[in-house]
Amino acid sequence: MKRREFIKSAGVGGVAVAAASTLAKPAIAQKRVEMVIVSTWPRDFPGLGTSAQRLAKRITDMSDGRIQTKYFAAKERVGAFDSFDEVASGNAQAYIAADYYWKGKHLGWAYFTAVPFGLTYTEINAWIRFGGGQELWDELAGGFGLKCMPAGNTGVQMGGWFNKEINSADDLKGLKMRIPGLGGDVMAKLGASPVSIPGGQIYENLVSGAIDATEWVGPWNDRFMKFYEAAKYYYYPGMHEPGSMISLGLNAKFWNGLSKADQAMIEAAAGLENDMMMSEYNAKSGEALADLVKNQGVKLRKFNDDVYDSFKEASDAVFEGVRAHSPLAAKIHASFLKSRADLSAWSKISDQAYVAQRNRALGV
Repeated sequence: MKRREFIKSAGVGGVAVAAASTLAKPAIAQKRVEMVIVSTWPRDFPGLGTSAQRLAKRITDMSDGRIQTKYFAAKERVGAFDSFDEVASGNAQAYIAADYYWKGKHLGWAYFTAVPFGLTYTEINAWIRFGGGQELWDELAGGFGLKCMPAGNTGVQMGGWFNKEINSADDLKGLKMRIPGLGGDVMAKLGASPVSIPGGQIYENLVSGAIDATEWVGPWNDRFMKFYEAAKYYYYPGMHEPGSMISLGLNAKFWNGLSKADQAMIEAAAGLENDMMMSEYNAKSGEALADLVKNQGVKLRKFNDDVYDSFKEASDAVFEGVRAHSPLAAKIHASFLKSRADLSAWSKISDQAYVAQRNRALGV
């Protein structure tokens, strides 16, 4: 090739490259997004708090810093139970919380954390993703200007800490117990006095005698909270939260203003944390329980069948109230019931059957 032809060719190529790079800029130079996230848990609280912080950081990291998250733990910007209004109003872009905290706004919110005799971790994932749960969640949240998605799970929770043995439903009468959600309504039906207070205030209320009992999460978190210093009877299994799902709730206007790519990225980040949190709780709860029993003098007790049957009877009455609350609440409950029936039939001959036989053979 002659020098003149080379220069001419290179010039044309250079123009083409320059044009291509110019055309590519709008796709590359996407706008920076500020995302304020509030939470219902204290900073650095094991599991719930650290998971929320991890999710906030992951969203920034996955966007290569373009989505700048600013995370505020409970009381750092607003109180724990003010998170909902802070996001719905648009003052913050997202919250990380347990949606049953908002059941005072609509009873349907409880189903998207946990309800009595409800779904386990794997079951609630199945309902949300493939059983119509997400569509109902969208309908409920949309009425409040929100968009919600799974962002964690603590698994089957313990029944709670008590300062006396619970041998019958009569032992629950007059008991002041910290227990939120529809589980609190069940306890009320049995004559207890449920209260809903943020996690950071439970210990002081238990020690002072302002409450007689509390549920929280499970051995890992409960040991950290030192509930064993005020109550020695630790009951299982919890009827109220068999698979407590955590929510990433976003302001709908903010969500709808994001690109499809950013929406998909946030959903992926939250989905990963949904798995990460459950994995962490499973990994750390066994050791914590052994320590509580062996070294802290905790008396591990199982609710007897009579007490559990009382829970079931009371929960039926609570669910009647849910159905009567509103057409949407009734629709959510009906969808939940169908999924629970389908999933229970399968888990009975799969997970449950295997674990029972494995543990029998191993002598566990």
